[in-house]
Amino acid sequence: MMADAAAEPNRPLVPVLAVVGVGLIGGSFAAALRASQSVGKVLGVGRNASSLAVARRLGIIDATATLEQAAQEADLIFLATPVGAIGPTLKALKPGLRPSALITDAGSTKVNVVAAARDALGASISQFIPGHPIAGAEKTGPEAADPNLYRQRNVVLTPLEENSAADKAALRRIWECCGARVISMEPEAHDAALASVSHVPHFLSSVFMWQVATAADSDLRMTLAGSGFRDFTRIAAGSPEVWRDIFLTNRPAILAELHEVKAALERAELALQSGDGKELQDFLERAALARRFWGSRSGLS
Repeated sequence: MMADAAAEPNRPLVPVLAVVGVGLIGGSFAAALRASQSVGKVLGVGRNASSLAVARRLGIIDATATLEQAAQEADLIFLATPVGAIGPTLKALKPGLRPSALITDAGSTKVNVVAAARDALGASISQFIPGHPIAGAEKTGPEAADPNLYRQRNVVLTPLEENSAADKAALRRIWECCGARVISMEPEAHDAALASVSHVPHFLSSVFMWQVATAADSDLRMTLAGSGFRDFTRIAAGSPEVWRDIFLTNRPAILAELHEVKAALERAELALQSGDGKELQDFLERAALARRFWGSRSGLS
């Protein structure tokens, strides 16, 4: 598909891109490919007509389309929907799907997405390569789209045994055109790792924000809150629909990780209860050193 397009020097890497869900993630994908001159026509598909109108006004998409039109016209279809909507979306795409088209997604969980894709696509499963760009912000909607969102960020692909080598190479090149670093993993390994470093942090941030917001003196607390509160609760402002689906679809891995977090919390709490300054300082120092090392290595302070 895209391999053939790349062989023609005057033809963009992705002649026709369809983005299902033109918000921060989908809009940034289209904007990044447009900025690198790697895409021709961009179709926007979504439930919200006003958001699609904004995306068109901002130049993120060239036209709106239905799922059926996207299936018939697009060379690459990018699904930037909540993970719970991926299965139904693939079922709607399948009847008119061009044999040469490639589909990928941006879902934060992969085991359930692979199962849903197999159920929806059947014999056409080779046309779907699961993916997850590890980038984002608390902002939503097409206005939040940023062509630099994926620059120097990791994008995980969890290819299937049915995917062709040419399609896998093409999708890798597409993400590299967005400035991303591409990593390949098994779906199970992806979900376990992301439960720890993405899903549980959001869960804890939301729980803490809920606790503060429902306190009797919540107005006073938030009046006094500073940068630490801001940094810890920032991700709690993300889309509730998106995160509800992530929590439910990766429930076993998240529950296992929460068990480990509770054990760590109990250890720190015990040190505080007993007034054990040495144990508490050792705990805090190990956490501080790990955070500083990660910040210097990742470039994300």
